[in-house]
This record gives sequence, C-alpha cells and structure tokens, in this order.
Amino acid sequence: MNIPFLQKLTGPALHQVVGAGPASAERSAAEGVLHRVLAGLPEVLAAAVVRIEGGQLLASYTTARELNPGKVAGFNAEVVRQQRQALAALGQPDEALEDILITLRTQLHLLRVLADGRRVLYVAVDCRDTNLGIARDVLRTCEA
Repeated sequence: MNIPFLQKLTGPALHQVVGAGPASAERSAAEGVLHRVLAGLPEVLAAAVVRIEGGQLLASYTTARELNPGKVAGFNAEVVRQQRQALAALGQPDEALEDILITLRTQLHLLRVLADGRRVLYVAVDCRDTNLGIARDVLRTCEA
C-alpha cells in the first residue's frame, strides 16, 4: 500500500523503480529509462530522471535509504543549469552539455542530459565495482 505519510517516515522504496507525480507519458518514459539503466548496470546504487527546469523528480530507484534521489533531484538539475550557463559564457555555440561526472572517494555520480534536453538522468555507482567507461556507455544508450 502506498501511503505518502508513511513513506516520508520510512524513506524511499528500495530496489524498485518508483514514478513521482501523477501518471503521464513523461513519467512512464522516465521509468523506462531507469529500467534500461538497471538492465545495463545492475549494481547501481541510486538513479533518477529529473526535469532540468524546476528540478521535479519523474522517477527514481535506490538500494539504500541514505541514498534518496528525491532529496538531490533539484540540486542535480541546478548543477546542469549552472554548467549550461558556464558553457554559454565560454561562447562556444557548437558545443552542448552531454554529461557531468562527480567523483567521490567511493562513488561516482553521473549526470546525463537526455536527448530532449529537458531531462537529466542521475546515476550513483560504487567506483570499486563499476567501470566508468561502461557506466557512461549504458547512460548514453539507455534512452534509445
């Protein structure tokens, strides 16, 4: 049973793709992207699809309550917006932001701007058991 009040107390659902907000084609597409990520990266720690404008979470997945993609959705969208502004300041009109890599001591966090340019895919993996090249390739191909 999905009771929003109880979910706030217990945290996000674990080991399942969860759509956020009302059912829509955009939400279904986001859930499909996450299922493809999981097929290519079964060891993923957390993943989410977020609208860049406004930072709304569309769908998420996590393996641990402390890795709540819903809490960082808006921040990740802001990182993408700020990086786009930085690139615009460089004055390179032929370039477009594709992905951003954030490295931590034990984790890699990747932000991939999806083909429509309006959504970002966020993925966190353990750097001890995930190859960065493979992870980037999965993210590149997961929306096809």
